[in-house]
Amino acid sequence: MAEALRRVCGVEVGAAQAAEILRRFRQERGEATPSSGRAVEREGERPSGAGEADGIIGASTAIREMLRRLDRVAHADATVLVLGENGTGKELAARAVHRRSRRAGGPFISQNCSAMPETLLDSTLFGHVRGAFTGAVTDRVGLFEAASGGTLFLDEVGEMSAALQAKLLRVLEEGQLVPVGAVEPRRVDVRVVAATNRDLEELARTKAFREDLLHRLSVLVLRVPPLRERPEDIPLLVEHFRSKLEERDGRARRFSRECLERLAQHDWPGNVRELRHEVERLWVFSGEVGEIGPEHLSPEIARTVRSESAGKAGTPSRTGLHANVEALERRQIQEALRRTKGNRTHAAALLGVSRRNLIRKIAKMGLAGR
Repeated sequence: MAEALRRVCGVEVGAAQAAEILRRFRQERGEATPSSGRAVEREGERPSGAGEADGIIGASTAIREMLRRLDRVAHADATVLVLGENGTGKELAARAVHRRSRRAGGPFISQNCSAMPETLLDSTLFGHVRGAFTGAVTDRVGLFEAASGGTLFLDEVGEMSAALQAKLLRVLEEGQLVPVGAVEPRRVDVRVVAATNRDLEELARTKAFREDLLHRLSVLVLRVPPLRERPEDIPLLVEHFRSKLEERDGRARRFSRECLERLAQHDWPGNVRELRHEVERLWVFSGEVGEIGPEHLSPEIARTVRSESAGKAGTPSRTGLHANVEALERRQIQEALRRTKGNRTHAAALLGVSRRNLIRKIAKMGLAGR
């Protein structure tokens, strides 16, 4: 990073100065704002509310297998292609790759390739020199140089134009780029993690995506499973979102066992993002009740759950689901008892259940006397 700034500014800068310059550069360009489609994680930063494994919540076989593969991918320094449907958490997986890699001490920068027009994306990624176009009054480093020593995550890479695909290919093959309006190439040291929900092989067959770029991007492939392939993780995800809402609002509430089971019966075409939105909606529209039940589900989800439940009842995945629901219920009761110093009346009020029902559950779970 210091070397890139030396070339632009014409002066020697130390690591601390370079970091401060980069911070101001990012702040000026609003890189952390959602409208830019870009996010930055600096050295040592961790997203708030990280879950059990780098923010990835789940204990299913599908998630465990993905995390094992992710760990192997992270320790290599090759380009990674993350595949998955919208809402599965591809950027979360990319951040986990970065944090487990040898580049963890460097920056992680994220850019959505569909969030801006081609010319602006070109300048954003590769930088530009003074006078390259109207309004270019100073030299600007691009995100490839800003991410030097770290990781650049390119989301929706399948939306790139042919011209930008060619420039990206040069960076991947030669470690060089040419800023907009420049003549001399610049060397960069950055790991690229790309993501897409599109079929790049099909796009390559129709010449909408460069085949040689596809080969360079897919040196290492990581697939993020959709939520319908891991329904036993839904109670864990609901609890994660619930705890964040409780922390935000200062209200202790819980989801009933039946509500959790109904949520786990839905296919969630929008994946984890859709589930998070439903949990937030339930939290708001269930009013002041202590226990959120299936009667509070949004109509469209309640309808699909009823129509799907008959065909899905008794499938093997439900074993893991019931185990996770029971484990979650046990943790909630233990936490309520801890908060109330063992006072079951207060714990029942906290959980939104009757004292008699709580005592029955405590006895059934073997928590009596704790």
